[in-house]
Formats: sequence, C-alpha cells, structure tokens
Amino acid sequence: MSFLAPFFALGALAVIGPILFHLIRRTTREKTPFSTLMFLEPSPPRITKRSRLENVWLLLLRCLALALLALAFARPFLERAMPGPPPGAGQRIVILADTSASMRRENLWPEARGKIEARLRAVHPADQVAVLTFDREVRTVMSFEEWKKTPMNERAAVAIQRLAQISPTWNATRLDAALLQSIEALDQADESLQGKREIVVVSDMQEGAQLDGLQGYQWPRGISVTVDSVAAQTHQNASAQWLSESEENDKPGEEIPLRVRVSNAAESKKEQFQLHWKGAPQGTPVLEAYVPAGQARIVRIVKPPTGATALTLSGDDTPFDNTLYILPPQPAQLPVLFVGPDADDDTHASLYYLRRAFPKTAHQNVEILAHRAEGAVPAFQLQQSQLLILGDAAGDVPITSARQFARDGKIVLMPLTSATSASVLGKLLELPTLAAPEATVKDYALLAQIDFRHPLFAAFADPRFSDFAKIHWWKYRRFDAAGLTGAQVLAQFDNGDPAVVQVPLGKGSVVIFTSSWRPSDSQLALSSKFVPLLQSLLEQSSSLPPQKAQYFIGDEVPLPTGPQPLRVRKPDGQTVSLAPGAKFSGADQPGIYTVTPGTQRFVVNLPPDESRLAPFSTERLIALGVPLRTVHETPAEAARREGQAQAVEIESQQKLWRWLIVAALGVLLLETLFAGKLSRTVSGSTIAST
Repeated sequence: MSFLAPFFALGALAVIGPILFHLIRRTTREKTPFSTLMFLEPSPPRITKRSRLENVWLLLLRCLALALLALAFARPFLERAMPGPPPGAGQRIVILADTSASMRRENLWPEARGKIEARLRAVHPADQVAVLTFDREVRTVMSFEEWKKTPMNERAAVAIQRLAQISPTWNATRLDAALLQSIEALDQADESLQGKREIVVVSDMQEGAQLDGLQGYQWPRGISVTVDSVAAQTHQNASAQWLSESEENDKPGEEIPLRVRVSNAAESKKEQFQLHWKGAPQGTPVLEAYVPAGQARIVRIVKPPTGATALTLSGDDTPFDNTLYILPPQPAQLPVLFVGPDADDDTHASLYYLRRAFPKTAHQNVEILAHRAEGAVPAFQLQQSQLLILGDAAGDVPITSARQFARDGKIVLMPLTSATSASVLGKLLELPTLAAPEATVKDYALLAQIDFRHPLFAAFADPRFSDFAKIHWWKYRRFDAAGLTGAQVLAQFDNGDPAVVQVPLGKGSVVIFTSSWRPSDSQLALSSKFVPLLQSLLEQSSSLPPQKAQYFIGDEVPLPTGPQPLRVRKPDGQTVSLAPGAKFSGADQPGIYTVTPGTQRFVVNLPPDESRLAPFSTERLIALGVPLRTVHETPAEAARREGQAQAVEIESQQKLWRWLIVAALGVLLLETLFAGKLSRTVSGSTIAST
C-alpha cells in the first residue's frame, strides 16, 4: 500500500492524546450525604498508581478512530501496474500556437513559428499531429484528418506553409478554451494509435491569459501538456485604459470628465509617462503621468481637444498597446411623439410637463415632437420616434397612425384626462363601445397595489423607492379592464379600480393611465416618481440598442434596427454589410468604426488584460490539475511526473479513503455505546453503595 499524501499519516500520533487522558486519574466529584463524622477515626483515601490504565477497550477504540482518520487523509491506494503504450506506438500531438495581441511584441511570433516548424520536422512518421492557433477563439490550421490524408513526406511542409500565412491578431488570450478544445481534438482522433497524447503550447504565457475555464475540470488520463514558451527581452510595459462612466453617474447639465487609468508593470524601471492627443490641433499640451512601478494612476481630462480621437502613451518600451481610442460621449437621440392639440406653454395641459420630464444628459437626448394636425403622422416621425403619447382630442387619422405605431412593436401611452378620452381609446383599440366614466373620489385616491415585477415599476421595487402614498389623485376614470383581451393591470387604486393597464396591440402595446399628470388630476407631475416612470416607458418602447462608450476586440456590437441594411466601416477602410437587425461581430482591430446610413460611431480598444505582459508561473497550471512538463525536463523528472500522475489516477479510481472514513465513524459509534454503558455501570454501583 502507498499513500498519495504520506505526511498526513503522521496524524496517527494523535493517539497519544487518549492515552494521556486515560493515565490522568481524576478525583471523584460525587458527594454522599452523611450525618456526622465526629465519632469516626480519620482514614486517608487509598490512591492507586497514576500510571494504571483503566477501560483499556475504550482507549483502544478511541486510538483506532484517530488512526483511521489519519490514514484516510493520507489517501492510500493499492499499487498496480497501469497499461502503457506498446513500444514504437505512434503519438497524437496537438500544437497550440498563441496568436493573441501580446504576440505582436518584438520577434515573438517569428520565434514561435520557428519552434513549431522545428517540432513539425522532427515528428515521427507514425505520429499524428494537429496544429491549432488560439487567441479569444481557437482556429484549426491543420486537423488530424488532414494530416492523415496528406502524403507522409509533405505533411510538415503543408503545415508550415499554412502557418506562414497567419499573423497575430488583436484578440485576448483564452488559454483555457484552447486547452479544452485540444483535449476534444485528441479524443476524436484515430483511436488505433496507442501511443502518448500530448498538447504542446507555444506561447509567451503572459499574465493576462485567462484560465478560469479550467477551474474544477477533471483532466483526462494519458494527456500531458508541454509548454514551449517564447520570451520578450523586456517586460517593462505601461498601458492606458479608458474608464467610461456609467449612466448612474449621469447628471443633467454636467459634463462628465474623461478618466484614463495609466498602469505600470511591476518590473518597470520607468515612472514618468506622457499622453499625447492624436488628431488634436497643433500646440495641444501634453498630459504628464507619474506612475511608480506596480501601481496605477487616474488621469482626469475635462474635455478632449476638438478633432482628437485617440491618446498615445509614450515613455515605455512596449509600444503595441500604447494607443487608446476615445470618442466624446454621443448621447442617444430618442424622439418622443405627442399627438394632440396641447399648447407648449399651457401649464394645465399634459405637454407642458412632458417637455420638462426628460432632461438632456451625456447619454441620451430626448426630443419631444408635437403633432397637432388632423392629418396622418409623417412616416419618418413614426419610424424615428421611440414612444408615442396620445392626447384626448386626437383626430381619427392620427389615431390610425398611433395604432400602426403600436403594431410595429412600440408603446403608445394613453392618459385618460376626461370621460371623453374613452372615445379616443376606443378608436385606438377598435372598441367603439368602450366607456370610461368619471369615478367618485372622496378627498383623494391613492395607489394601493402595484406590480413591481413589471418592467414599468421595476425601478421602484427597492423599499426605499416603493412608497407612492405621497401622490394624491384627485380624479380618475373607471373602465372595465377585464373586457380587454390580454389586458394586464399594473397598478390599482385603494378601492380596487385600475390605475395603470397595459393592453397588447400587434407587436407592441398600449399603456393606459386612468388618470393623468395634469395638476387638476393628480400630483404625479410634481412627484419624484414622474421622471423615472416615463423613463421606464421609454426604455421599454425604444428600439435603439444600448450603446457603450467603448467596446473591446471581439465584442459583439448591437446596431440600430430598421428596414435598411447597414454598413460598418472599419479603421483600416474595409466595409462590412449587415442585414437589417443583425449585430456586428467583426470588431477585430482597435480604432473607430462608422455605421452608415447615419452618423453612429463606436470605439473598439485592446482588451486590458493583454497589457499584463509578465510571464505567469506554471504553478498556476499545476494547481488547476494540468499535468505539465517543460521542454527541458530530464528523463528522470519525466518518469517521476508520470509516476505521480499514475498514482493520482489509481487513487481516484479506488477511493479507499471513503471506506476508512466509514470505518472511523463505525468505531466512534461503538466507542459512544461502550462509554455510555460504562457510565451507567459506575452510576449504578454508586447508588448501590449508598
């Protein structure tokens, strides 16, 4: 028998504890009532020797339980011979070539190609080889099947020729995904080969490589990993990262400063760096950044110069990641269409408060468009508008336009400002008999039941914001929501009447407020709930995809939906055509991308992890269970490593520690029963003596 962790067997020395406790004799604490001792002669108690062991069987059970636990933690296994490959058997080898952005440094890629070419030329004729490249994704240069079909004397030359057409990309490093896909390739290869299976990784092994996918993965038996690393002459790198602000910090009327984080490598000997604006007018001052080694500093920029599109970092020795592309914040244009005769300066009308509910911020600009004419709403306004609010005196033709707006997948908001608003709502829903008489309200009504799970009220789900009791409703209109097909009551007044109802219409819906935000109807427009409530409606109805300030290489970029196909112009001038509604997944180079038709632009930058260039320790891979061997491993070290891997495999199959744990629990159960019996025996003897 052998042990996988023999040092844990030293825990068996803990049996000394029970022996010492049994050797220590404790004086009895029992007291017997007696009348008086004055007529008895003093007699000292007889003390037995302290070295005398009592209850030997109880001691043996306790020692045995500790010994079994110590053996279980030592993970024992019974040695047996593992079947090995027959002599001269061919091997299956997967060569992984790193083509991530960090391989653009110095001569890393030519050096990596040289190592791969040398391995390909040294392959045994009976071996099978697959060549893969990896960055954010894994790509096949030559598969096992192609290797078999290629004539034996041409295999290496074909693989080398294909490799010569490849160059490093700008993507991040997903080493975990590459290793997992290599294992799949080895499992799907020709099973007739009984030789060793090996994965050869040719990479700079930079610290920013992702390994999270290997967490908890059970590495298959018989597959080893060899790391053939390439090293740069210097790792003294500094990088710049644009920290974009979130919408939570977006305040109306305030200009958000740009924040750039400058990080310096721990091995760097330089501390002074400069940031230069690219495309800025001549004479633009240079930004200085003092960053000690291993630290980072935030540089705040109030406003970029006119025409500037990028920041260039200078002062370090690695220039491949020194350009940071930046665009000033571009607020999303969100037109909201109001259909009705309300005047802009009428403080008793709905439009007056609607125009003041959407302040302009750095992330969005809501423009209120008013359509007061009796004719149809222009088609371009219907297409561009993201929310439509229908007034109580709209004509039949605008109502038809509003109905089409909802059927196209957006939301029409209909506040009932009077009993006559029911006719407008009835025409919108094509229910001519719909009625909404005035409700009888004593003093005021309150919202009592609100569905905070619905997206309209989800922003108020937090208990800090869910109190609507301070909003008084002076008037509202009653109508039967149960008579509307698919209607959903989102809020009710304290007497059970509907307050907010959503009715599906085509691909969109109609949201009905049985009251309005006019001062004569309620206090809603004067409350803190009015703006976020309308903002929630706009977010639900808007067809514009959420835009981020910047994207990283390989990210999928959502684009505006519409009937027309889109074209995306890359920084190098290439144009990609997309079907309507498709997402752009070709962000493969840093720079500024332009979308046409339209004026939308977006920024793509290098993933920040690619700037962490210090090589990571191979102990990270070993800790994740990867059976790692290095290029310079001696035969004795290889034999010892393979022996350890076989021991782990045998122990994981036998799992003798489980039976030892069960045995220890059984011994502890017997010890408990035996100790209880002894305790009852001693107690009975004491009672009998008294």
